[in-house]
Amino acid sequence: MTAIDTASEVQAAESVKSPALLGPWALMWRQFRRHKIAWVSLYVTGFIYVVALFGEFLAPANYLETNTRAPFAPPQGVHFFTHAEDGSREFRLHANGLKMEIDREAMRRHFVEDPEKVIPLGFFVKGYEYKLLWLIPTDRHFFGPKDPSHKVYFFGADRLGRDILSRIIMGTRISMSIGLVGVAVSLIVGVSLGGISGYYGGWIDNAIQRLIEFLRSIPTIPLWMGLAAAIPLDWPPLWTYFVVTLIVSMIGWTTLAREVRGKFLSLRHEDFVVAARLDGLSDWEVIRKHLVPSFASHIIASLTLAVPLMILAETSLSFLGIGLQPPIVSWGTLLKEAQNIRTIIEAPWLLIAPGSIIVITVLALNFLGDGLRDAADPYAQ
Repeated sequence: MTAIDTASEVQAAESVKSPALLGPWALMWRQFRRHKIAWVSLYVTGFIYVVALFGEFLAPANYLETNTRAPFAPPQGVHFFTHAEDGSREFRLHANGLKMEIDREAMRRHFVEDPEKVIPLGFFVKGYEYKLLWLIPTDRHFFGPKDPSHKVYFFGADRLGRDILSRIIMGTRISMSIGLVGVAVSLIVGVSLGGISGYYGGWIDNAIQRLIEFLRSIPTIPLWMGLAAAIPLDWPPLWTYFVVTLIVSMIGWTTLAREVRGKFLSLRHEDFVVAARLDGLSDWEVIRKHLVPSFASHIIASLTLAVPLMILAETSLSFLGIGLQPPIVSWGTLLKEAQNIRTIIEAPWLLIAPGSIIVITVLALNFLGDGLRDAADPYAQ
């Protein structure tokens, strides 16, 4: 191989890495990987959605099962070593049982760990039966007590003795799916109305913009309360879920519609749009094939930032008692259990556990959205 050939290969390799020759998606991905916090948030968000997908497998107990002997049971820690009969320490994954004691001064009962009662723990243990991915019947769970009759509350229990960790895991499915469904509704309505408004202009633009201004002028919480109060109490939980999702999406599409309108106004007279019209494409084809793909990365970034807002909206509605109601389990309904000051004092884990999960999820989604937004315009870097 000659020196000329080697130099040409090096030059070709450098040209492949040149930003000028990369496509918009490749540039966006390249810039996104440089955002370390967003990169970590991508893995955190992916893990949360995996938990939502495999909720029954990851939940150590049935999230609906009550235990009258363990109301407000405190969180139980995981221990790795036990003392053998000869006094030595041996590795044994376990949790200590709980025993109830009476506080004579406060005249209240409380639970304390009982080192004498050892509950062995393991992976892929047997438990309650369910259908994995709604298809495969099984009774295996990722982690929990080896004996299904034993109860271990890793995040504590609520007033009915239900396992908080299992309820948080199952609530992840509802809360995270509401974010996705709400964003999907906002995407369809926002891009459609915003695109029509910016592409045609005139009286159509005025009508859509006045509608957006009217919706944005209404106070959000009273609007949600009024719409949620109209939901019949005898509706099935699934119908209530979809209606709450639509309520949460009522305002979310307006911001995206305005952004899409602004983009369409700036692009509708560009050369590539005029050329597409002269080529005989219809207005719908021009919008679908040329205008929307030209700023699809910006739409993705905006939608990613909208997901945590949808989750917080559902949480707020359920916390106020006008959103999802039991037996549906979401992060908002879990926080509703902590409305009582006495409950917070006696069982702070009812607030700390779901509240911490919400904070971590919202921060991860916000950092992910910030990274996508910064990467959406890599030419500016």
